[in-house]
Amino acid sequence: MIAPAFSTLFLRFCLFSLMAVGGANALLPEIFRQTVMVDHWISGNEFATFYAIAQAAPGPNVLIVALIGWKVLGIPGALVSLVGMVVPSSLIAFHVGKLWYRFRTSPWRQAIERGLAPITVGLVLGSGCLLLSKAATNWHLLALGLATTVAAFSLRHNPLWWLALAAILGALGWVV
Repeated sequence: MIAPAFSTLFLRFCLFSLMAVGGANALLPEIFRQTVMVDHWISGNEFATFYAIAQAAPGPNVLIVALIGWKVLGIPGALVSLVGMVVPSSLIAFHVGKLWYRFRTSPWRQAIERGLAPITVGLVLGSGCLLLSKAATNWHLLALGLATTVAAFSLRHNPLWWLALAAILGALGWVV
């Protein structure tokens, strides 16, 4: 692992923040690429573990960013990476929100909404494909991921039920 400087960590997550159309989950493939493959801050297994922890913990999914920062620079790194990920997009969202409300009946606003919807869906699907590709080497994980996806779309139960089922299967040793 190559530990970055605090400024590097902060600026990297500021850039991620500005690209996060659809939230942090939409950026998971790029966060993975940068932190694991390019900068070697963490391993692929650590990334998958941090993702699972962030999904299981109550609160926003952006917690994976704090876990990455914690791994590379301790508690200060967690704070720096989380602030870098949250503050730029929050400031922009605040100011754009005021304009968005002001022009609520404008045709260009409706065109933007229609254009951003498929982009967001594609980014989230890309995140899912990345996670499933890591599971492709273990047929238990692949089967569990596919079954969970099918069940979530067809049965329309709360996703926490599927998470609980996966946790039980993991505790029983069926999924590693």
